[in-house]
Amino acid sequence: MSHVLTDAFGRTHTYLRISLTERCNLRCRYCMPEEGVQLKPKEEILTLEEIHYLARLFVREGVSKIRLTGGEPLVRKGLEHLVASLASLPGLRTLAMTTNAIGLAERLPVLKEAGLNALNISLDTLRPERFAFITRRPGFERVLQGIEKALELGYEGLKINCVVLRGLNDDELLDFVAWTEHMPVEVRFIEYMPFDGNGWEDAYLVPYQEMLKRIRERFPLERLEDGPHATSKTYRVPGFAGRIGFITSMTEHFCAGCNRLRLTADGHLKVCLFDQREVSLRDPLRQGASDEALLEIISAAVKRKAARLGGQADRFALAAKRNRPMILIGG
Repeated sequence: MSHVLTDAFGRTHTYLRISLTERCNLRCRYCMPEEGVQLKPKEEILTLEEIHYLARLFVREGVSKIRLTGGEPLVRKGLEHLVASLASLPGLRTLAMTTNAIGLAERLPVLKEAGLNALNISLDTLRPERFAFITRRPGFERVLQGIEKALELGYEGLKINCVVLRGLNDDELLDFVAWTEHMPVEVRFIEYMPFDGNGWEDAYLVPYQEMLKRIRERFPLERLEDGPHATSKTYRVPGFAGRIGFITSMTEHFCAGCNRLRLTADGHLKVCLFDQREVSLRDPLRQGASDEALLEIISAAVKRKAARLGGQADRFALAAKRNRPMILIGG
């Protein structure tokens, strides 16, 4: 592993999340304000060629997993071409995508053929009318079609991301667990996190331990072993086809094992989701910076990464700080 991607605390970063666009075809309440967000002009967004160029540098230095995010990555023109070009990078083992699955069923066969080998799908409710309320758009059936197509095409370890908000969808925790009896997916319950404009309040947060207690009152749960860089605490109900997980950014941080970096759609490197600091890679790239110069910028940013920014002690401080809306930093 190159020293470029090793921070001051000895954490090596082998996972890069790349936001392809700030645009989305949904308007989820926990993600952005009702009026939407101010989008960057097209010329400020990385081109597909620039994304490939920067991804090549990261993979050369040891990144083995790339996740494509948004906004909604499916709305980015040329997605299939980009997937094919990234999948060809020597040393890249996993090319994943997080999507709301609107339109996924129609496009997934081509994306899989191009090299997309892992998927996360966002679904915060199993009720069509509530889906329309949370996302401010229709599309529930299309998401289910996307999930079905992914399973049909053999995507193993399919993850379903569910952001849990008290009074909005926390009454469906048991429904989601029951869903995994016959669905070979991992439903990941995500604690509600603060971003500019998403209306975060502590009253809406359902802590991991509370979710776990409520589920255990109905279902027996077996704790599963998580990897050294896992963000999710995973469990399964014995005999069920699927499993569940909890992403506990707000109450039980997992910073010690963090191996993730983020590249925003406008070409800024974020070394932590909750860190306000960003450094532009787009500008020096467009000014003709050499690979070595770009790697120096990347290395300096990684070395500035904090030991931790998540967890119970920090959640009110995090909520008080400015941080781009989630849709602008890839969630």
